[in-house]
Amino acid sequence: MLIFSPCIEMMFKDLDFEDRFAAVKEVGLAHAEFWGWSHRDLGRLARASKESGVAISSMCVGTKDEALEAEYKAKALLHPDSPLLLKKVSEESVKVARDLGVPALIITTGQERLDISRREQRDYLVSSLKAAAPVFEAAGITAVLEPLNILQDHKGYFLSSGYEAFDIIREVGSPRVKLLYDIYHQQITEGNLIPNIRKNIDLIGHFHVADNPGRHEPGTGEINYKNVFAAIDALGYEGIIGLEYSPTIDSASALKSTMALAP
Repeated sequence: MLIFSPCIEMMFKDLDFEDRFAAVKEVGLAHAEFWGWSHRDLGRLARASKESGVAISSMCVGTKDEALEAEYKAKALLHPDSPLLLKKVSEESVKVARDLGVPALIITTGQERLDISRREQRDYLVSSLKAAAPVFEAAGITAVLEPLNILQDHKGYFLSSGYEAFDIIREVGSPRVKLLYDIYHQQITEGNLIPNIRKNIDLIGHFHVADNPGRHEPGTGEINYKNVFAAIDALGYEGIIGLEYSPTIDSASALKSTMALAP
């Protein structure tokens, strides 16, 4: 049975943020996710999750240290300082994730640099993930690295290819460092969705879902999500499928239409 987790950054936007957990529950789902945590009231988040019975499935790594945040945003995972920076950010994020019961933390690479070779940047990326891996392993929390498309939404981003991303995860070699396979981004970048998912399911720690074009709910674009969901389910995937789309109709109806596509 597939486990769906709406991204409440993009849904129920007419409600206060913490009230969106209860709205997710009313639809019949027990998980939700969002992007950044560092600017939010963690106590209110914890209460909203507990009172609604909706678990937080993922969020991005971050920090409340403004100086560290600025340096991490500037250097990301593509700088000689990145291994130490990611380790510091991961240590803080893991503590927050444990308090909130969050099993997965999302990591992005940053924008491609033009002043050094792509090979050097990849080496820094791998070194950074290796440096942070013990933090995640000790906490029992999974880091999920996310490729993003550079044709439509994230021009200049370092990591777009799913093929390269899976190779990086293999090179890091940690059971707690996996890939966030965003079906929308990878459809734009390379397609071949079901074969790539089947071949690499052991390296996938989280999915994101949206249709293309438009990044709206499944059924509004070209991706056959009924077949994609069936393929994922047949592989015995037990992780989370994040619903990270902007609905064209009211959020509850869009979620119900997505749920109806599950096998």
